[in-house]
Amino acid sequence: MRLRCLGVALAATAALVTLPAQSASAATAPADAPATRAASADTGAAAAAACGTADAARGRPASASSVENAGTPASAAFDGDAGTRWASQFADPQWIQVDLGSVQSLCRIDLNWETAYGRDFTLQTSTNGQTWTTLRTVTGGTGGQASYDVTGSGRYVRVHGTVRATTWGYSLWDFAVRTTTDGTPPIEGGGDLGPNVIVVDPSTPNLQQRFDEVFTRQESDQFGSGRYQFLMKPGTYNGINAQLGFYTSISGLGLNPDDTQINGDITVDAGWFNGNATQNFWRSAENLAITPVNGTDRWAVAQAAPFRRMHVKGGLNLAPNGYGWASGGYIADSKIDGTVGPYSQQQWYTRDSSVGGWTNGVWNHTFTGVEGAPASNFDTGPYTTLDTTPISREKPFLYLDGNEYKVRVPAKRTNSRGVSWPANAGGTSLPLSQFYVVKPGATAATINAALAQGLNLLFTPGVYHLNQTIQVNRANTVVLGLGLATIIPDNGIDAMHVADVDGVRLAGFLIDAGPSNSDTLLRVGDPNSSADHAANPTTVQDVFIRIGGAGPGLATNSMVINSDDVLIDHTWIWRADHGAGVGWETNRADYGLRVNGDDVLTTGLFVEHFNKYDVYWQGERGRTIFFQNEKAYDAPNAAAITHDGIVGWAAYKVADSVNTHEAWALGSYCNYTSDPSIVQQHGFQVPVKTGVRMNHVLVVSLGGMGQYAHVINNTGSPTSGTTTIPSKITRFP
Repeated sequence: MRLRCLGVALAATAALVTLPAQSASAATAPADAPATRAASADTGAAAAAACGTADAARGRPASASSVENAGTPASAAFDGDAGTRWASQFADPQWIQVDLGSVQSLCRIDLNWETAYGRDFTLQTSTNGQTWTTLRTVTGGTGGQASYDVTGSGRYVRVHGTVRATTWGYSLWDFAVRTTTDGTPPIEGGGDLGPNVIVVDPSTPNLQQRFDEVFTRQESDQFGSGRYQFLMKPGTYNGINAQLGFYTSISGLGLNPDDTQINGDITVDAGWFNGNATQNFWRSAENLAITPVNGTDRWAVAQAAPFRRMHVKGGLNLAPNGYGWASGGYIADSKIDGTVGPYSQQQWYTRDSSVGGWTNGVWNHTFTGVEGAPASNFDTGPYTTLDTTPISREKPFLYLDGNEYKVRVPAKRTNSRGVSWPANAGGTSLPLSQFYVVKPGATAATINAALAQGLNLLFTPGVYHLNQTIQVNRANTVVLGLGLATIIPDNGIDAMHVADVDGVRLAGFLIDAGPSNSDTLLRVGDPNSSADHAANPTTVQDVFIRIGGAGPGLATNSMVINSDDVLIDHTWIWRADHGAGVGWETNRADYGLRVNGDDVLTTGLFVEHFNKYDVYWQGERGRTIFFQNEKAYDAPNAAAITHDGIVGWAAYKVADSVNTHEAWALGSYCNYTSDPSIVQQHGFQVPVKTGVRMNHVLVVSLGGMGQYAHVINNTGSPTSGTTTIPSKITRFP
């Protein structure tokens, strides 16, 4: 085994050196190869001329006849890492295959063998993964790096080994598949950030005026088309008050928040709405340090307004001027040196942060992994506090490395507590050249072509209408939005599908339903997905979904999670209760979030107003930390929401088939403005099993506009009157 390890080490070192690709004739040609090559020379030259450079197999789903051990999976041959490999058991025959996601025209296959290589094997393709066509037969192979020109088409590509060259198995560092192009040039990555990204530095003239101009346009433009992103280069800014209106984001371009210092404020208030902050949606602040002018910054927001990776050198006030109504928000990976004063905030979730103190709160304030958080007091107060967050991964962010833009992709943490910076341990940085920078006017066809080419996506601020579904098929793809970039599916298509692959990162954009009904706006994983992604889960962060409000919108399902191990970290899935195109059938949307995958975790889940279940959970071992919900205001009467003998669809339903599920800090509120006489049976419905545990759960009647008969199933006291006093259950069962 010592010799085996030495061979592996030498092969790994060799794989890191760029070598000229060997042709089939030089490395592994069969005895009759010269005649074959002569007969097909013209065909081969044409194929080579049209052969693309992108690896269509990179990150795609893979399988094999066997693996040597858990450290040598089939996926390792397609991850682009020269230090990882697939290895089979020590027997003949063996195979490894990859699913390209669609039928494609094939022109070349590149193999990089480890010391244990195949002497005799065939290269095969299939349209269905069952019946195979031989593209190339290789006998007398000599291993190493080899390239094979092929002609054919298929969705699946396989190496089928029949004779090993050693007593070991078959082992590949890399297995790449090239496909033919239609003659159009490849899509370029990188470039400028488009017309609605405002990049500034401390010497930018009239900087306050630039903030004020955007705020004037966006302060009350709740359903407009304006989208803006301020990017602040590292340095110190003095005397700034950046007021943020709708669809406006502000971010620092340092690797750490303290690289960009503002001696001033970033302000959200509610003067536009007479001091009511319950509609201060769709804005964000990230990766900055603030020293507030008067010692306390004001961030009076509602849903879809994340405050991430911030350092406030003072206090933070989450209520509007005058302490009017406020309706909940989200803080993550932030340090507030002073005290956070939520005051009138009804609900709030804070994760992996540190605070100098926390005062007040109304119904449901939740903390996980927060240094300085108040102790849990759910029986008598609003607080739920967990010492750590079980799984977290911070949102990708844009930063400057010298003069080069890069996207930092943070690493996964387990049982995390406190901020991730300045250490930024783990994670990777991707140059902007690896992103298709999507700008207003881009087509869905171009976006999908960029993804197929192997690029990530950076959506710049704008509104993007789609005539085909965005297909994210490659593992570890990053789809990042700036300035609440908004995707609208036209003609009833789905907006985005993510394949059942490892490590996709979706972050920072809004999906707005179109007027023709979509089946599902965002789908993560194909139906019946079953791959294990625990080591590298797909994450959905600050991805917001809206049905109606900006105009009629229709969708049967808003977000469906089919993959296992997905992490949803802050989302607001909203069937509009105000704005244009709002009505029980006008913006009908039956389900908010449907979870079919196993081991899915949600942290900071906001889902509101759906015609049926707001959340319907069918996967095993699901977990939720913090849930905020309002039932649909516009249910016309009790009959319209009665099903299976139950009045009202539960806000959060765990399917009867589920055996294990756990949730913490959940609240559902009713405000049946169309028929205040409705008495909903319960806010939450779960199977009564020892593995299903609900902790810190409440229901509230908003001003007596409808009531709840129970909290969970038939358990819990009813709400009554107009006092908005919650009915609570600390643990169930």
